[in-house]
Amino acid sequence: MSTSNLITALAEAMPLALRSYAVDAQPTGLVIVDEVNGFCTVGAGNLAPPAPDAQVSAMVERTDTLARAFTAQRWPILAFLDTHEPGKPEPPYPPHCERGTGEENLVPELAWLEGDAHALLIRKDCINGFVGGIEATFKGHGTSHNKVVDWVNVHRLEAVLTTGICTDICVMDFVLTMLSARNHGLMPTLKDIVVLEPACATYDLPLGAARALGLPDTAAHPKAETHHMGLYFMASRGAILASEVTGV
Repeated sequence: MSTSNLITALAEAMPLALRSYAVDAQPTGLVIVDEVNGFCTVGAGNLAPPAPDAQVSAMVERTDTLARAFTAQRWPILAFLDTHEPGKPEPPYPPHCERGTGEENLVPELAWLEGDAHALLIRKDCINGFVGGIEATFKGHGTSHNKVVDWVNVHRLEAVLTTGICTDICVMDFVLTMLSARNHGLMPTLKDIVVLEPACATYDLPLGAARALGLPDTAAHPKAETHHMGLYFMASRGAILASEVTGV
C-alpha cells in the first residue's frame, strides 16, 4: 500500500478532530518539547534531520512566533531540553543530545528563551518530560518534587498548549502523563491539555531506509503515519487537538 493510501486508510479508521483553541480564555502556559539542535538542526547528530525538513522548520517557526507572543503577554513558558550524560544513551536510540556537544541546546531560533524571565527550562535525561521534571527535594533524603507540577500550580494554569518533537514519542509521553496527573488531582486548576498540530513534528525513517542502514525492520518510522498515530492516541486519552490558536 502506498503512503498516501495508508494515510487515507488511517484517517478513515482513526479519524482526528482538530479545532481552533482560544488561549486567552483562561490562564494558559506554553510547553515546548525538545526543540534542540540534536533533533531539529540539519546534520547536528545521530537523531537530527539529515536534510532540510519542512515539517520541522514549520514547527520551529510556529513555536518561535508563539513563544514571543506569550512572553510579550507575560504568560509562562516551559521548555524541555533533552540532555544526556556522555556515554549514557537512552535505549534503544544511539547517542544523542549529550551534554557538552551542543546538540542538547535549543535551536538558534529559540535560544533567546535561555534569558527570558517568563521561561522555565528543564533539562531532561529521559523521553518523558513529566518524569524528567522530578528532582530531589533534599539530596540523599529520598523525597522529591516535580518541577512541571510546581510550574502549573504556581501559575494557577487552566490550560497548557503543547508543541515540539517528536509527536509520537516525547510529545505523546508528556501529554499522556499530564492527562493522568491532572485526573489524579496533582494540578487542581488544570483543565485543558492542548496539542497544537502545526507546531509538532516527528522524524522520517521508512522501512527501506532502515534496511539500507542495517537496522532491523522494527526501527522503521514513517513520518506521516506515526505523526497521525501520535495525535490519535493523545486525543483518545483526552487531549485537545488544535489546528490553530487565537487570542495571542
